Amino acid sequence: MPVNTIDIQTFLMWTNSCPIIDVRSPGEYVHAHVPGAVNLPLFSNEERVVVGTTYKQQSREQAIKVGLQYFGPKLVKMIEEVETMVAKRKKQRQPLNGVPPNAVLVHCWRGGMRSAGVAWLLDLYGFKVYTLKGGYKSFRNWAQWQFKTVYSFQIVGGYTGSGKTYLLQQLANNGKAVVDLEGLANHKGSALGAIGMPPQPSQEMFENVLALALQKASSSIGEGAEQLPAANTIWLEDESQRIGNVNIPANLWIQMRASPVLFVDIPFEERLQFLVVEYGKGEKEKIMNAILRIQKRLGPLETKTAINHLLENDFYGCFSILLKYYDKYYLKGLYNRDNFNELVATIPCPTVNAAQNAITLSKTTLVN
Repeated sequence: MPVNTIDIQTFLMWTNSCPIIDVRSPGEYVHAHVPGAVNLPLFSNEERVVVGTTYKQQSREQAIKVGLQYFGPKLVKMIEEVETMVAKRKKQRQPLNGVPPNAVLVHCWRGGMRSAGVAWLLDLYGFKVYTLKGGYKSFRNWAQWQFKTVYSFQIVGGYTGSGKTYLLQQLANNGKAVVDLEGLANHKGSALGAIGMPPQPSQEMFENVLALALQKASSSIGEGAEQLPAANTIWLEDESQRIGNVNIPANLWIQMRASPVLFVDIPFEERLQFLVVEYGKGEKEKIMNAILRIQKRLGPLETKTAINHLLENDFYGCFSILLKYYDKYYLKGLYNRDNFNELVATIPCPTVNAAQNAITLSKTTLVN
C-alpha cells in the first residue's frame, strides 16, 4: 500500500476520524503541537541532537545510519501503540467518506525523513498511512493565517466579577458560536486569574488551539481573508491583549478592538458577592501573592489593607478593594477605543445570572 501525502485542508478535515501521530522529539512536542496529536517520537531529545549534528557535520547518508540504530529497537513498540490508537479511534471516530477505518495521519517538522521513516514502517505493517505535506510547519502556517482572516466578532464586556466566562458558556449552550479565550489560555485574566487553573500553554500552543477554535466557530477551513457572514458571528470576551503569560495575536487583537461591545453592567455588590463565592475558597497564600504582584499599581496602603482583610478571613473587605481597583483599570481600557460611542452599548443586568443575561444579550446583538 502506498503512503499518501495530503495537504493541510484535508489533514484538518480528517483529524476527527484518524489518529494523529507526531513523530517529532518529546521536547518539540511539549513546546507545541497539533491539538489532539499523540507523540510517538522517532528520536529522543538527545538522539535528535546526535542525528542532526551528524547530518550537518558528515552527510545525510551517515545521519540515516545513525538514526536507524536508534529507530530499530523501537519498531515493535511503535506498531503496538498505533494498533491501540487505531482500535480506540474506531470506537470513537466520526466516519468520513473516503477515509479508511485503519487510516493514520503522520507528521514531523517539515515532512522529511522522520515522518517518512515512521510512515514506511506503519505502511509495511498494514495501516493506511497519510503524511502531512510540509509537516507541522504547514499547520503553523495555516494557524497564522487564521489570525489574518476578517471575522464578525461580538465582544462581551463587563467589570471583573460579572461572570463573563459563565455567560459565554451559556451563549454557547444557546447555540451561539463562542471562543473562550481565557479557557484556551488557562487563565482568568486578572492577578487572581491563575488560581485554580492548570498551567498555561506556551505562546505557540495557545495560538494553535486558538486557531482551531476560530476555525470551528466560523465553520470555515482555509487561508483566505474573506469576510465571514453575520450569521457566523463569533462571541468573545473583552480582554487585554495579554492573558497571563500569553498574548492574543496582534491582527486578531486589532479586530477585537474594532468590534462592537455589549457591556454587561452589573451592580458592584452583586459582583463582589460573586467574587467571594468564586475565590473565597482559594488558598490564602496564592491570593496574597496575587495582591503583591499588583502592589505598585494598587498602592502601599490599599495593598496592606487588602492583605490584612485576607488574614482576618474578611474576603468581602479584601475583594472590595481589589474590585474597585479593577473597575478603574477595566474602564480605562474600555474607553480606550476609537469610535467608543458607536462600538459600546451598555446593557444593565441586575445580577450575575448567566442564563438570564445570555437571553438579554441575544436580544441586543450589535454587529458591524
